[in-house]
Amino acid sequence: MLTKAVVVVRTGVLALDDRPVPQAQPDQAVVRVVYGGICGSDLHYWRSGRIGESVLRAPMVLGHEIVGVVERAAGDGSGPAAGTRVAVHPAQVCGACELCGRGDQHLCPELRYFGSAARDPHTDGGFAEHLVVPAGRLVPIPDGLDLRTAALAEPASVVLHGLRRLERLGQSVEGRDVLVTGAGPIGLLAVALTHAANARSVTVTDLHDQPLDVARRIGATRTIRADQATEVPAVDVAVESSGAPPAVTMALEALRPGGAIVQIGHLPVDGVTAPLHLAVTRELTVAGSSRFSSELPEALAIMAAHPEHFAPVVSAVFPYGEVEAAFHQAADPSRSSKVLLAFGADS
Repeated sequence: MLTKAVVVVRTGVLALDDRPVPQAQPDQAVVRVVYGGICGSDLHYWRSGRIGESVLRAPMVLGHEIVGVVERAAGDGSGPAAGTRVAVHPAQVCGACELCGRGDQHLCPELRYFGSAARDPHTDGGFAEHLVVPAGRLVPIPDGLDLRTAALAEPASVVLHGLRRLERLGQSVEGRDVLVTGAGPIGLLAVALTHAANARSVTVTDLHDQPLDVARRIGATRTIRADQATEVPAVDVAVESSGAPPAVTMALEALRPGGAIVQIGHLPVDGVTAPLHLAVTRELTVAGSSRFSSELPEALAIMAAHPEHFAPVVSAVFPYGEVEAAFHQAADPSRSSKVLLAFGADS
C-alpha cells in the first residue's frame, strides 16, 4: 500500500510523494493520520535545511505532532483497539540505557524523533496519510476532546515537561506570578497550562499583536510588546519559549529573589550572553528542558478539562495538498499560531 507524504526534498523545496506503508510487525499498529501540526523544526528544515546541528542530507518526511485513528490494531493485542482516536508519541529510544532506565527516555543517546535529520539516515516523520507505529507509542485521546485541539498534545507535552522539571526543583507555578517570553505556539501553550495550573498572574511578551491577542483569550492577565519600551513586572517563574537571547535577559531580570526560569526555546548554538550573575545574587533556579518523556497522557487530560484555553491556539487548518500555503502561513508569526495539515476526515 502507498501513502501520500509531505517531504522536504532540499532547502526551500516541499513535495508530495507516494511512500510505501511498511508491513506492520506484531507490536505495531496502523494509524490513519487526521491532523499534523507544523512545528518550528519543520519550518527550519524547509527554510534553512537544518535546525541547530541537525543538517538535512537527503529527502525526509516531515512532522512529529500527529493525531489520528487506529485503523488496524497491533497483532499481538497490545495498544489501543481499532477505531481509537490517538496521539502519537514521536520518540524512538533504546529502552536499555541508564537514562531510559531512570525514566529520562527523552535524553537517550539513541533517541530518534519523527521528522528529524539528527541522524543519518534521517528519521521520517508523520506527515502522511498512514503510519505504522509501535502500539506502545499511541495514547488514546479523551472522549470530548476534538482531534483538532488534540493535535496540540505533543507541543503541550513539551511545555508540561518543562513545568514538571521546575516542580521537581521545588518551583511550582500555582499561586505565583509567571512570565512567558514569546507567544508562538509553545508560549501560548505555556499560557494555557500555567493558567490551568492556577498561576496568580501570567504576563506574556511578543513582537506581534496577533499572538498577544490569542494569549489574552486563553488566560494571559497582561501582554507586552517586547519591541516597545514597557516595563516588565517582577515575577516568580519565567518560561522562556522564544529562543531569543534578549528574551533570556528580560526573563532573568524580571525574576524576584528565589525565582526560577525554565528554558524551553532553542537558543543559538554559538552561545548566549545573559546576566547570569543574577542567578547568584538572587539565588535563582535555572533549568533547561528538552522535548518530553511521559507527559503526553497528562497533557491530553489537562486539555480535555480546559479545551477553551487550548483550541484558540490553532489558527488555521490546510488540506495537505496545500502544504506550500500552509508552511508560508505557519512561517509568519504576525498572522498565525499553530497551523495544522489535514490528512483525513475528522470523524
